[in-house]
Amino acid sequence: MPRWLLPEGISDVLPTEARRIEDLRRRLLDLFRVYGYELVSPPLIEYLDALLVGSGKDLAKQMFQTVDLLSGRTLAVRADITPQVARIDAHRLNRNQVVRLCYTGSVLHSRQESLSGSREPLQAGCEIYGHRGLEADLEVMELMVQAIMLAGSHRLQLDLCPAGIVKTICEIKGLDPSIQDLIHDLVLSKNLPQLRSQLGCIDRSLADNLCEISMLYGELSATDDALLRRAAELLPEHPLVHEVLDGLRNIASAQFWRDYPQLNLSVDFGDMRGWQYHTGISFSAYIDQHPVAVARGGRYDNVGASFGRSRAATGFSLELRELASLAPEPSLSLAIKAPWRDDPALRAAVKALRAAGEIVVQVMPGHEDEQEAFECDRSLVFSDGNWQVSAL
Repeated sequence: MPRWLLPEGISDVLPTEARRIEDLRRRLLDLFRVYGYELVSPPLIEYLDALLVGSGKDLAKQMFQTVDLLSGRTLAVRADITPQVARIDAHRLNRNQVVRLCYTGSVLHSRQESLSGSREPLQAGCEIYGHRGLEADLEVMELMVQAIMLAGSHRLQLDLCPAGIVKTICEIKGLDPSIQDLIHDLVLSKNLPQLRSQLGCIDRSLADNLCEISMLYGELSATDDALLRRAAELLPEHPLVHEVLDGLRNIASAQFWRDYPQLNLSVDFGDMRGWQYHTGISFSAYIDQHPVAVARGGRYDNVGASFGRSRAATGFSLELRELASLAPEPSLSLAIKAPWRDDPALRAAVKALRAAGEIVVQVMPGHEDEQEAFECDRSLVFSDGNWQVSAL
C-alpha cells in the first residue's frame, strides 16, 4: 500500500479549501464575539467517561479509544466538543451567572456520518449556560442562522423537533426503558409497520397514536397553528407537552424572523435524534440542494450534573468544512512580486509592506516566469535609488 494513501474518510485540506475554511472560521469567531461569547479550546483527548455525558452517549461507538500508560484509565479522542464545553462551564469556570462560550476544533469519528462526509469534521459552535427561558434558545437559533449566512445567501430551512415528547409518552404509559429505545428508533426511521407490530400487543391505541405523531410534520407559522392544534389532540395532558407546544408557538411568533425572508420554519414531531439528552426543543438547519443538515442544536439542561453542577444549557454546532464548501469560490489574493536578493534596502522595503498588510511574494532566482498561487498585480522595483511599488 502506498505510504501517501490516507484512511477512508480522512483527507488533506489543500490551499484553496484551507483558505476558504480559515476565512470562514475567523468570521465565525468574530460573529460569536460580538454576541458576547467567550472562546474556549478543550483538549483533543480526554478520559472516556468525561466524554460520555450528554450527547457523548450517542457517540460512544464513534470514539477512538486507547489506554493511558500514565493512569491506566481509558482515553478517547473527542467525537463532539459539546460535553467538553459543559465540563468547562460546570467545573473549571464555576460561575453563577449566565455564561456564553464558543469553540472551534477538530473531532474524530470512527466512521462517516454520510457518504460524502469526513471522519475528521471541523466543529464550531456556541453554548449558553444558566438560563432556562426560551430567550436563550431564540438567541442561539438566530446566531446559528447568522453563522450559516456567512457562507452565502442560501434558502434555509430550520426544522424544529420536541425531542422529549415520545419519551414523555412512553414514561406516562410505564413502558420498559429497553422498549423505549426500540420505539424511538422506529419513530425516527418512520418504520410504521414495525412500530405497530412491536407495540400492538402492548397498547394498540398507543401504537396508532405514535404512528400518527411520527408523521406529524409541516410548516410552522405564527398565523397558522393547525399543526400544533393537531399535536395537542394527539399528545397526552402533561406539563412538558404544554411547555413544548407553547415554546413552538412562541418561536414561530418571534419578531426577528422577519429579518430573514430566506428562512422557513418547520416542525417534525418524529425527528427523535438526541432524545436521550435533549430536554426541550432541538433544531436542525438545512440548505436547499444540500442533502444533510449543516447545523444542529437544542436544549440539554442538567448535562453538567455529571461534573457535579447542574446547569440549564442550550446551543448549536456546525461542521465548518461542510459549511465552507457551500461558500463562494474565493478570488485570488492580490500580491506584490519582489526579487530575492541579499539587499538590506530590499529587505526593509519588503518588511514595511508586509507590516502594512500587503502580501509580498519574493521570486526565487530562475523562477521568474512561473505562475504564482497569488495574483501579483504589482512589483517591487529599484528606481531612482529606492525600492518602489509599481503596477504590472
